[in-house]
Amino acid sequence: MPKPLPRRAAALAASVALLAASAVACAGDDGSPDDPVAQELQWADCPKPTQAEGGGPAPSPLPDGELWQCATLKAPLDWDDPKGDTIGIALIRARTSGPDDRRIGSLIFNFGGPGGSGVTTLPAFENEYEKLRTRYDLVSFDPRGVGRSAGVICEDDEQLDEYFQQDATPDDAAEQRQLVANTRAFNAACEDRSGRTLPHVRTTDAARDLELMRQVLGDDRLHYFGISYGTELGGVYAHLFPTKVGRAVFDAVVDPTQDPEQGALGQTRGFQLALDNYAEHCVSQVEDCPVGDTAEDVKDRIAALLRDLETRPLPGVFPRQLTQTAATGGIAQSLYSPDFWEYLTEGLEQAYDGDGKILMALSDAMNGRGEDGHYSNVQAANVAINCADDAPRYAPGDVEARLPAFRAASPVFGDFLAWSMVTCTDWAVPGAADHPDVSAPGSAPILVVGNTGDPATPYEGTRKMVDALGGDVGVELTYEGQGHGAYDSGNGCVRGAVDGYLLDGKVPRKGTVCR
Repeated sequence: MPKPLPRRAAALAASVALLAASAVACAGDDGSPDDPVAQELQWADCPKPTQAEGGGPAPSPLPDGELWQCATLKAPLDWDDPKGDTIGIALIRARTSGPDDRRIGSLIFNFGGPGGSGVTTLPAFENEYEKLRTRYDLVSFDPRGVGRSAGVICEDDEQLDEYFQQDATPDDAAEQRQLVANTRAFNAACEDRSGRTLPHVRTTDAARDLELMRQVLGDDRLHYFGISYGTELGGVYAHLFPTKVGRAVFDAVVDPTQDPEQGALGQTRGFQLALDNYAEHCVSQVEDCPVGDTAEDVKDRIAALLRDLETRPLPGVFPRQLTQTAATGGIAQSLYSPDFWEYLTEGLEQAYDGDGKILMALSDAMNGRGEDGHYSNVQAANVAINCADDAPRYAPGDVEARLPAFRAASPVFGDFLAWSMVTCTDWAVPGAADHPDVSAPGSAPILVVGNTGDPATPYEGTRKMVDALGGDVGVELTYEGQGHGAYDSGNGCVRGAVDGYLLDGKVPRKGTVCR
């Protein structure tokens, strides 16, 4: 299914550039170690990121002046051939700030995607997790296929500019053929440039990397903080290695029971709910909402703008134009956090005046395009991991049959997310399953945190994950709020529950609600 895209590492600045803090680990050489568990990590200062990771400077020092450290874990390219070729898994860590006798171990983060670089994201969110650092080494990584961990590369920057501006909501047979042709060309480029890696980027492979990581880091149990797609990765790990789960938190929960169609439809409803909430918020302010008089007016004007853009795109970030597809992506990006709502308002107001720069900047952020015109590999990795995981393949006829349900769920996002189901057309690798197996009998308790206003991982998936993990494993916590995820919302109730579990082992009461 179209999994949620990675969280942004920083807010969109007033100059309409979304600045992401970055870091990178050194790439490892291929080899065939006799015993991967016996390797010793060589930690060193983190260098600047590569283009695949989005560029930018090395991470700034930690609040106490300590420097981030990076290393490379060697993992088998093919876990069915553990003594064959290896790939380098890029790691980053911040050593614990507390005394050694209080240290619990490593707390490993996955921030989602799939396709998100943990090596770039963890330093950007470090202040959010400083309390957790008092008892843990904070660790994250670029999953295989991402960034410097054998990152999947498909089309070049010029080709990607065209790809992300294409008509992704075809209205007739000719436009459908063009969308499928563009998809096939993109997917063929992935095979041509990254074919060796594509069979080995499934979530089950990444889960085995986590188990190797746990052992090499010297921890008896895996202490884990998974966000968005990271909850699916954590669930798969718990299924494969239930007795090795330590203290684990899943935030912004992917529904593990849905097939790709159900997942896309759920996201359609989720983004429409977020748009409804944005519109209500805009018109409830003391000052007049500049993009509509009522909530319905706001949404009607957005729908009208998108219709107009199909035939009359606006000037965007020179020399590109803001197309309907780019605008839809930009609006979706702005709904990931209430912190971005002001930029959506500014972008809409600007677009109604004939200028598409802000909405295009938001779209670029979602697609991993930097201000210098270079793309990270976030979207290539997202496609590669999803298509390796998801068995169903959809043709235009399948999408057409389902369009009424998608349009009923959202007049703004319905077509856009329905047609995303053709993404894996002619993908080089068969998908693994309709949905992941996350059943984990024998696991330690896992705190599962859902946000009622989450656009990308709708709240209903929280209960589904709890049930799928098993009644004695999943502990549900509800946050009645907005945005993608709960912990980084700053809500004191959520923070207290999560910190209490990770730091002191206090399992919250099942069904706890935070407001």
